[in-house]
Amino acid sequence: MQPTRSILLAEEDAVTRAFLADNLTADGYRVLVADDKPAALELLERSRPDIVLCDVNGDTLGVLDAVRRSHGLASQIAPDTPLIVLTADADALARVRYLERGGDDVVTKPFSYPELRARIRVLLHRAYERPTPSHIRVGALTIDRVSRQVHVADTAVELSKMEFALLTHLAGDPTRVWTKDELLRDVWGFRSAGRTRTLDSHACRLRNKLTGAGGRYVENVWGVGYRLVADNSDATVGSAA
Repeated sequence: MQPTRSILLAEEDAVTRAFLADNLTADGYRVLVADDKPAALELLERSRPDIVLCDVNGDTLGVLDAVRRSHGLASQIAPDTPLIVLTADADALARVRYLERGGDDVVTKPFSYPELRARIRVLLHRAYERPTPSHIRVGALTIDRVSRQVHVADTAVELSKMEFALLTHLAGDPTRVWTKDELLRDVWGFRSAGRTRTLDSHACRLRNKLTGAGGRYVENVWGVGYRLVADNSDATVGSAA
């Protein structure tokens, strides 16, 4: 299941902002809208978008720096999050400055929406759509993505389709705490978490099944979400093609 990618759109011009928000939403993206730097920084920290589209005029460099710095806000988000700068400045030196400060691409206004959409897709593909291993190993836990078999040491664990999808997603980055919104979006395809208990009930059943096989691997991080842990002495993480 392909996750719904989220885009932070930081744009001061109301007409451009509305146009892009409408079209990107129609193309299947989850669009987070900000009209100034403070709103953009708040959304960066709270929602951790997959890609950033940024033109807040004089504050554009400030948003760029917030994403790329190795401290402060950047410690809360992935520092290699793709970022496209939208600008009305046609000066070549200005575009170079945006690239040197960490922009992945610069698009000059007025722009062609199909071209911008293509640039977004290219950056998202480079950042996230890498080949995935057929086997994932976390400590004594082994996941075979092809046969959909799961083992804890030599004990087989029978999982439902969504339990397997949740486990595989957690195992993709076992050192990370996944928020509930992220898991509902990426595993179930929900655009809004709402008041659903779907995630909690599946996580509880998954944890009980893994625990019954000899390990505790799904941990509820209170107020945040879930992560995958291995509480045995062989807590190494690896994968095989």
